[in-house]
Amino acid sequence: MQSGEGHGHKGQSGQGVDKRMKSDLEDRQQIAGQLSHIGHKILVLSGKGGVGKSTVAANLALFLGTQSKKVGLLDIDIHGPSIPKLLGLESARAEGSEQKILPVSVGENLKVMSIGFLLDRNDTAVIWRGPMKYGVIKQFLKDVRWGDLDYLIVDSPPGTGDEPLSVAQLIQDADGAIIVTTPQELSLIDVRKCINFCEKLSLPVIGVVENMSGFVCPNCGARVDIFKAGGGARMARELHVPYLGSIPIDPAIVVASDAGRPLATEAQGSGAAAAFAQIAKGVLEYRPGRAASVPEWLRGGSGITVKPQTSVSETNHKEDQMRVAIPIVGGKLSPHFGHCEQFAIFGVDKANGHITGPEMLDAPPHEPGLLPRWLGEHSVNVIISGGMGSRAKRLFDEQNIEVIVGVSSDEPKALIEAYAAGSLTSGENICDH
Repeated sequence: MQSGEGHGHKGQSGQGVDKRMKSDLEDRQQIAGQLSHIGHKILVLSGKGGVGKSTVAANLALFLGTQSKKVGLLDIDIHGPSIPKLLGLESARAEGSEQKILPVSVGENLKVMSIGFLLDRNDTAVIWRGPMKYGVIKQFLKDVRWGDLDYLIVDSPPGTGDEPLSVAQLIQDADGAIIVTTPQELSLIDVRKCINFCEKLSLPVIGVVENMSGFVCPNCGARVDIFKAGGGARMARELHVPYLGSIPIDPAIVVASDAGRPLATEAQGSGAAAAFAQIAKGVLEYRPGRAASVPEWLRGGSGITVKPQTSVSETNHKEDQMRVAIPIVGGKLSPHFGHCEQFAIFGVDKANGHITGPEMLDAPPHEPGLLPRWLGEHSVNVIISGGMGSRAKRLFDEQNIEVIVGVSSDEPKALIEAYAAGSLTSGENICDH
């Protein structure tokens, strides 16, 4: 009798498991059907909190909308939803029934959904364990009526816990993830974990974004790297994932975010707005297996190849792989090294002439001794320059960075091709002081 009761209890339990599995399978099929009307699905992740991930997600969605793209923005931060505040939607509430939820519209091209739209008050604490959070994320993906979209941007909470894991597993055909970091090493350690998370889930990394990357004083124009600089780009290079760009510390972001007004329209002329626009451009150009945001002058039948994303485990260091920096002003080689606005940094494999990049970086302040150290931190070992002072050249020699001077001003594409082919010509140093 006891044995029979035991078998009966086990059978009922097994039936319950089968029923739950069948229900979950049906939910996943409905999610796939719902998301089939969306062209691209992108997760925005961060290894730790406080790096501005939600700000990046919101402004990326807004800038994509300015390019006439139909965009959905899904906030799955259950415990601390920021999207309603960032977009001035704190009083908005979602409408619909148990089988259909209508997202909140912002202008013509953006639809938004957040747990914040389902709460009675904005300061209500959501105290849920994993299964509850999984259920509401599944409901957002299954029951929200997005309609036809070009992009769905998913703002995930920081870390690699329940929410990002759930959405990564439920969206079977996601394009990939954008990972947001700040330059300091503490943040970069967590980003490495985030990249490892993506690798284990076979989720492509579309690119790394470095937020809070230097502050430019609005009064004197001096740049201060409050949280260091270039860490995100260096880490992306080491782990062989694309780098989408850096966003400066800009008071315009704080003003726009606190006011709930889009930076895309609120501060179009700011450095931050320009950075977001460039990152959005990189996302628009992204294709699996190719780095995003490749400048126009680097495309075409030039023989230059852009390094595709590879596994973290495939890092390969060779002595004949060079990192070449070209100082840029007005889109061409700067005749005077100290007057450049940007650096185009290329990888060159001297064994086969293959070129990767460029990685475009804004020049740091031209303070004595800073540039050699800064370029050294970016693993540069060759500089192509029009002219450079003798003292500066000595400092680069101390960093074991080769300097080629007396090169005629030209587009970076032509210069790096000539360098890779061994035909780059140099002449008199026009700035030897």
